[in-house]
Amino acid sequence: QVQLVESGGGLMQAGGSLTLSCAASGRTLSTYAVGWFRQAPGKEREFVMWITRSGGAAVAANSVRGRFIISRDNAKNTVHLQMNNLKPEDTAVYYCAATTKSYSRESYDYDYWGQGTQVTVSS
Repeated sequence: QVQLVESGGGLMQAGGSLTLSCAASGRTLSTYAVGWFRQAPGKEREFVMWITRSGGAAVAANSVRGRFIISRDNAKNTVHLQMNNLKPEDTAVYYCAATTKSYSRESYDYDYWGQGTQVTVSS
């Protein structure tokens, strides 16, 4: 098993940047592909970005493409989500999750989840 803990959330004005981190303990994170999801109040959890086990490839949702960057440091068992040009619609609780599947945008394919970190973007 792997335990995931997100950090780095907070309050930011529109146009600003935040970097979220996902730290893993237990089994090495390099065993898993990692995804970031978010859930805004009253909405379903949605896919944000995904990165391969090696960090060699990534996929972004249309809503964040060109603004968010995902990266990982397997030596440090961490994954980062750099969020640039933030918009009020980015306000949500952000979760990192780990999967043994090669690729998935579906939350049900992810086996392990962090507790989430709140990101609030003011206009």
